[in-house]
Amino acid sequence: MGMAAEDEHGASPRDEEWPEVEKAEKLARGAALKWASGVFYRPEKLEGLGQYRSRETQRNSSIQSRLKSTVQSYLEGVSAGMEQLRSAVQDVQSVCQDLGAARWALLDCADHFQDLQQMRALMAEHVQLASVVQVLPQLFSVHEVFSHTLQLLRGQHLLEAHAELMMMEHLRDDILSQLHLRGLSNAQATVLSYFSGLQELNESLAKQLWGIVGSSLQLVREDPILFVTAVRIIEREEKIDDTLLLDATFLPPGRPKGWRQKFYHVLQETITGTHFQATHVDAEGPGLARHLAALQRDIVSELRVVKDLMVQCVPAHYNILSVCTATYHQALASHLQDILREDLDKQSLFLLLEWVLRVYPSPEMMGHPDLLPEVDISSLGPLISPELVDQTERKYVVKVKASVLEWMQRTLEVEFKEWFREEEPETDHQGFFQSALPIIVMQMLNENIRVASLITDSLQQKVYNMALEELEAFLGRLREALVQCGKEHQKDRTVPKYYVPYLLAMLNNNLALSSSVPSLHPNTACREVPASLRAALERMQKKVRQLLLEELLLDLQPLCVQLPSRKWLFGSQLVNSMCEVIDKYAKDFSRVRKPVFTLLLTESELLVASQYLRALMQKKMVCKSKEERGQFCDRLLQDATQLRELFCGLGLDRSQQSLEAVFALRELICLKDPALLSLEVLGFITKYPDVSDEHISTLLDLRGDVSKEVRHMVLEMMAQHPQALPESYQPIFSTILVPAPELPFCLHKGKCA
Repeated sequence: MGMAAEDEHGASPRDEEWPEVEKAEKLARGAALKWASGVFYRPEKLEGLGQYRSRETQRNSSIQSRLKSTVQSYLEGVSAGMEQLRSAVQDVQSVCQDLGAARWALLDCADHFQDLQQMRALMAEHVQLASVVQVLPQLFSVHEVFSHTLQLLRGQHLLEAHAELMMMEHLRDDILSQLHLRGLSNAQATVLSYFSGLQELNESLAKQLWGIVGSSLQLVREDPILFVTAVRIIEREEKIDDTLLLDATFLPPGRPKGWRQKFYHVLQETITGTHFQATHVDAEGPGLARHLAALQRDIVSELRVVKDLMVQCVPAHYNILSVCTATYHQALASHLQDILREDLDKQSLFLLLEWVLRVYPSPEMMGHPDLLPEVDISSLGPLISPELVDQTERKYVVKVKASVLEWMQRTLEVEFKEWFREEEPETDHQGFFQSALPIIVMQMLNENIRVASLITDSLQQKVYNMALEELEAFLGRLREALVQCGKEHQKDRTVPKYYVPYLLAMLNNNLALSSSVPSLHPNTACREVPASLRAALERMQKKVRQLLLEELLLDLQPLCVQLPSRKWLFGSQLVNSMCEVIDKYAKDFSRVRKPVFTLLLTESELLVASQYLRALMQKKMVCKSKEERGQFCDRLLQDATQLRELFCGLGLDRSQQSLEAVFALRELICLKDPALLSLEVLGFITKYPDVSDEHISTLLDLRGDVSKEVRHMVLEMMAQHPQALPESYQPIFSTILVPAPELPFCLHKGKCA
């Protein structure tokens, strides 16, 4: 009812003061209505209304009691906090009163502080004067100490001298430090002048120390105490340097001395100057070999001394063995680079490469058992860079190439002179002609490749490639020499006397070179001959065969000129003479090994067949009658058969002979009915597709009974049936030229021109 009244008369003062409470009540009412409508939406549900009301009343009572408890606890905490704040305010007020009292007390004592300042200044002055008085005896004895220290140095009493030197330096540095702290920089010059003798003593001591370090390799063997003394002095100075560097307020003059670094520098300069700064090194083979052997001996010996003796004389952190090893390595690398800048011969270049890549890391030098395992050059890198190794290898190959070229040229000159000797070339155990040329050339190339293999695989490959290039060039020069020899022989066929045997020896030499070239390859599993070299060998063989066939042709031409003729037609010894010439050359050719012998025989047979056919095509004879044509065919049959049997007897099979063309040509001439020539010619050009119209016309003329109509029909048939040359076909007619036909109405030759 109260709530309803409030709704009627407007919002209560509490709601105006707390709008959030009003909003919360509205949300609660809405939720309650929604819940009630969901639960009591059916009349039978109203029976449990009393239970719901009782349960909600209990829950509201529980919530209100918990709220009251919470609010009560909160109010108690606020009360306690307010009490603590009141106590804190009282404490702050008390402290402020005490601070005010202390401030007034300090103001009353300000005058007394002025009196204490004057006393402090007097105290500082007293301390300074006391310090000066304390060091006065030492200051007065400075020059006396200088003289005594100098005497100690001259007597090599280094430890005692250094102790007095350190004392004087400490005295000077202490005075300078005091002056520096008090800002009395002007007085420092006076102190430095008074202690100027220290500079001379320092220099004298340093000179003796560096002299000892420079002779350290000898001293550790003869008098290690002196060397150890020097190292102890250096370590003392290093400790003083480290102490002063940690104190950054003042650094005395001459500090840091850095004598340990100077120790390394002097030791490295001594090593470098002793072995690697010679004014001139004999770069020739024997001199360079002696120099490198001396370096090898001295470096191993000195590193043994360092490892066995010097290491025991210095602190472990000096790493003296590693320092000396690196010094030798770097100095040697620089020294070798200087030598490589000179123009060295091939022997010197080989010696350097072998020494750098083989000797230096071997057990004979840096891998010596007496040096291992302490000496390890693997971390120092290569003695000379891979680029410089490659450059040196290329220089070596250039030098070897020049040597090989010169050697081959001399070999060629000797070989050329042997061609003009008054005796046949030498033969092997099988009777084949040969010379020493292949053995000399291959031994020279093999030896250079073998020597290169002692260094690196890359050098061996470079020399191998160079050897093949030079062999190819040599074959070219040898071919030119053969051509020159052939020209000399054409001028006078009696010179050289044994022209053909020496050409045959060249063929056998070429075969020997071809079979030997694969053995040059460094890799036994891959011995393929390069295409360019294989082509050069083939060109060489082809040129020699050509010269031999030209020689055969010169002997055959006088006989072929007589073909065809009436004398030949009615019987002569012409073909017998040709067979004798061929048989003579075949016997010579048999002094060549089988593959080339067969090739020579095949080419000789082709040459004979071509010359025989060429003679028939010269239009020297026309058959005047049927009987004469029959005699002509019989003679062709006899000649072709005789020549064919000759070559068969020499070992050339019929299927490989070109003389079959003579038999086929005979069939054209023997044909009795000219009307059938078209069919016969078609078969002929099918078998010999390189036959031309001119060749067929010449053969028709040779018959002497072919009319214009038949000739026209034959040539027209040929035009209708053009022939293509098969890939494996051996041309024979394409090399035969037919004389041009004479003009039928030609005037006098002078006017015709």
